[in-house]
Amino acid sequence: MKLLCLDRPLPGASLEAFQPYLLDEVRFAWNLYKSDFIRECNFRMDRPGVAIIAECDSVEKAREILGEIPLAKAGLIDWDIIPLGPFVNWEMLFAPGKD
Repeated sequence: MKLLCLDRPLPGASLEAFQPYLLDEVRFAWNLYKSDFIRECNFRMDRPGVAIIAECDSVEKAREILGEIPLAKAGLIDWDIIPLGPFVNWEMLFAPGKD
């Protein structure tokens, strides 16, 4: 299952509060990438944070994995996890009678 995972800062989160965890955060994320959980990781342009495209069997399992990320374990972030699927509406363009 393809998932869009958006970090969500929790009360008390700040760049200063993140600082002690950042090296471990990057190492942990690299291991998730090597394990094929993280397929893509991008910085958000609207605010500090990341958008991750992940591959996992379920939203619940993804939440469990993301909960182990150092910033999440420290209570500084949580995650919005959105399951994604194929956009099958393209097929409507080829329906009989459509020119």
